[in-house]
Amino acid sequence: MEITDISGCVLLNNNVKMPYFGLGVFLTPEGKEVINAVKYALDCGYRHIDTAALYNNEKGVGTAISESNVPRKDVFVTSKVWNSDQGYSSTLKAFETSLHKLGFDYLDLYLIHWPIKNKIKDTWKALETLYKQGRVKAIGVSNFMKHHLDEILSIAEIKPMVNQVEFHPYLIQQDLIDYCNSNQIQYEAWSPLIRGRIDEVELIRKLAKKYQKSPAQIVLRWDLQKGVVTIPKSVKPERILSNSQIFDFKLESEDVKMIDRLERKERIGPDPDDIDF
Repeated sequence: MEITDISGCVLLNNNVKMPYFGLGVFLTPEGKEVINAVKYALDCGYRHIDTAALYNNEKGVGTAISESNVPRKDVFVTSKVWNSDQGYSSTLKAFETSLHKLGFDYLDLYLIHWPIKNKIKDTWKALETLYKQGRVKAIGVSNFMKHHLDEILSIAEIKPMVNQVEFHPYLIQQDLIDYCNSNQIQYEAWSPLIRGRIDEVELIRKLAKKYQKSPAQIVLRWDLQKGVVTIPKSVKPERILSNSQIFDFKLESEDVKMIDRLERKERIGPDPDDIDF
C-alpha cells in the first residue's frame, strides 16, 4: 500500500479504488448525530463511510452525503447484509431496502456481515448477481475466517474483494492477513482502537510520546503500514479530525514489529465460529 494522504486509495482485485481511511458509524444513533459526524468527516477530507443495515443509521448517512458539498461519486460507501436477511432472495431484498434508506442508486461496497452456516453460498451468489447488474461496484465479506473464505472460493464466479474483520494490536491474525493477501482480498479493520481501550496499552503510549502523536494516531498509522484499510468510529469533531492526522509521520519498521508482538488473540467482539445472532 502506498500511503500518501487522506485521499489515498487501495486498488481492489477488480480495479475499483477504495479509500484506505474512512469513518465507521457503528453505534452512532440515527438522525442528527450520525448526520453531523458524517458531514464533519467529509469536511475533514474523509471519502469513505462504512455503515450496515444492523446499525440502523443508513438514512442519516445518505442524508449527510446528499447535503454535503461532496458529490456522491466521490464518496465510497459500504453497507452490509444482516444475518437474518441472508439467503439468495432475502439478500437481494435487503440490498434494495438499504439502497432506499441511503437514497442512492448504487453502493460502492456490499458485504456479508457475518458467516452464517448453510447460508454463505446462497448469500454470496446474491452479491454476485448485484455486482453483475452494476448495482454495487465491489462485493466482499466481514468477519470471515480462512475456512469461511474457502467455502466462498469453492463456488465463486467472482472473488471477494474485501474482508472486514476485527483488527487491533491484541488481535492481528497475521495468518488470515497473509491468506487474504495471497488471494488478492483486501483486509479491512473494524474496531482498530479496541473500542477506546487503546490508550491503556503501555507500548502504544510510549510510541505516542516518541512520535508526539496520540495513541489512536499511532495505531491507525500502523494499520495503514500493515496494508490494512481502517475505519475508526467517532462522533466527536475533534476526534474525527485527530484520527485523520496520520499522514505527516511514519512508524519505523522496528516499531511496527513491536506492535505486532502485542498479539494475544483477544477479541472484543464475537468469535465468527461461535455466533448465535
